[in-house]
Amino acid sequence: MKIYLIRHGETTGDVEDRYGGTYDDHLSEKGKEQVKELVTKLEGKEIELIYYSPLIRAIETAQVLGQKLSVSLEEIEDIRERNHYGELSGLTKKEALEQFPEEVEELESSPLYHKLPHSEDYYEFAKRIIDAFNKVTETDREVIAIVTHGGPIKTIFREILGFEIEGIEDCAIIELNKDDHGIEIGGMDGVGGITPN
Repeated sequence: MKIYLIRHGETTGDVEDRYGGTYDDHLSEKGKEQVKELVTKLEGKEIELIYYSPLIRAIETAQVLGQKLSVSLEEIEDIRERNHYGELSGLTKKEALEQFPEEVEELESSPLYHKLPHSEDYYEFAKRIIDAFNKVTETDREVIAIVTHGGPIKTIFREILGFEIEGIEDCAIIELNKDDHGIEIGGMDGVGGITPN
């Protein structure tokens, strides 16, 4: 089985320098252009089904891919981004620092395992992502795509593949090959690099 892990395009929150996570923003104009380029990279890959996160930026990315590539779509609730920022979600970095300086300090001191109020615990998030990934990759389809976010992609690499992945660009594509022996990385486009963890 071939799996294409895909990150959504640039968002309005990126442009406005907001804390993302579950902040439900749209693709920016640049993001929409990135998705058009993404379509050309995926043409001829024989993708049979595109799974996508229920957050707007992933929906908008998946809808364009589905339409242009003539591929069916299926929403998967549990591949959404982590509620990473709690009360900081949707605030600009400046607003967050002014309103919640202690939470910003906590986030900066422990980016992955922080204990921000109303945020999602990393271990609960990781379990959710692992379970969702295992579920969608147990299909009998030969080629699938998963349109998701940076957090889930990093978690799949960290918890399933045993690597830390850095520099996941907007509309990055990671090709994974899964068989009875495990999962191997087939290729990466728009990724800074990986290191064993």
